[in-house]
Formats: sequence, C-alpha cells, structure tokens
Amino acid sequence: MRASLVRQETLHRIALDLQVADLIRLGEGEVRSGGPRRPSILADAVEALIGAVYLDAGFAAAEALVRRLYRDIEINPQMQAAAKDPKTALQEWLQGRRMKLPAYRVVGTVGAAHQQTFDVECEIAELDLRERGIGGSRRAGEQAAAAAMLTTLQAQHRP
Repeated sequence: MRASLVRQETLHRIALDLQVADLIRLGEGEVRSGGPRRPSILADAVEALIGAVYLDAGFAAAEALVRRLYRDIEINPQMQAAAKDPKTALQEWLQGRRMKLPAYRVVGTVGAAHQQTFDVECEIAELDLRERGIGGSRRAGEQAAAAAMLTTLQAQHRP
C-alpha cells in the first residue's frame, strides 16, 4: 500500500492538483525540454515540499500536510502494490544474495542535447556480467539495462 502512495503516478497527480508546475524554478534547458510538465520532476517537487515542511516545522506539520495532500486518494489495504522498477528489483535480488550493488555507466549518447538517447551498461562485477540498455534519459537507460540484467539472471538461475 505504501508503495502505491509514494509512486510517481500518485505524486504526479498531487502535483497537478497543487499546480506545482507553475511554482518551480528550472534551468533554461530543462524548461525548453518540457521539464515543468515532466511527471518525474513534478513528483520529486512534491516529495521535496513534504521534506521541507518536515525539516522546517517538524513531524506533526509534515504529517498534517501529507494527510491533506492524500485526503482525496483512496487508501485501503487492498491497494494494488506498484510493480518494482527494474533497478529496485535488481538491487533487491543482489542484496538477497549478499552481493554488491550493480555499477551503471553511460557508454554513449546520441542526438541533440534536448533529445538525447543514452546507452547505459549495467555491470555485476561479482558475476562478471554486463548488460546494456537504451533510454531517452540516463535513468531510463539504467532501467533498461537493469531489466536486461534481470532477464539474464533469471535465465541463468532457473530452478
């Protein structure tokens, strides 16, 4: 249930309700590339807002804010758990086997600055495995590489 409440889609909905896009300041490049409308940026801004209230006014004020922000969001134990993103799933797989976290590195980028494609490698040194993924952002490339790594691991470790 908690995962559903803090996932990007839920936070993005709250950001839209609060009209956060009109209140955040972004760099010129981010504004030109659609940053004020990007769900990840708006969701992060809501998280930052909650954190700022907590740091400035304490737990009780932050709790009151969270309760107000979520008052129109149905909360019940039967809420569908948000699927784990590939990076989180890979991290949990490795930690469950007491292995080090994977290393990600950008192998290359293609395209104009406002519309780049990132080629990212995910490496698990302990297993001598490397997989690559492509995405429209560094993070998306990392997610794609982690997904490819999970596929490889699942194929190698079938019971």
